[in-house]
Amino acid sequence: MSNIRRLVLDVLKPLSPSIVDLAKQLADIKGVDGVDVSLVEMDAKSESVKITCEGEDIIFKEVEAVIIDNGGSVHSVDKVSTGSTIIEEVPTHQDTESTLA
Repeated sequence: MSNIRRLVLDVLKPLSPSIVDLAKQLADIKGVDGVDVSLVEMDAKSESVKITCEGEDIIFKEVEAVIIDNGGSVHSVDKVSTGSTIIEEVPTHQDTESTLA
């Protein structure tokens, strides 16, 4: 079975821990080489964040466990890249706006 190399998650988390601390915890997971956490929306009690993890062999359940242990929940898995190389998404006609008037 192919290894997960990139994982993009939509996550709802409490205000604490900060996105800095959560990113550090995720980066400490074996198989994760890098983490990006972006704030999407914030209210008085919670934050919606986009989490991107990259590595050679990401174990989804371990990433999810760190999120849950910090009071968060995965709303959706927005992207997964597997295989020996990461393939970047290529825009198609459906992704572009029609220029016909």
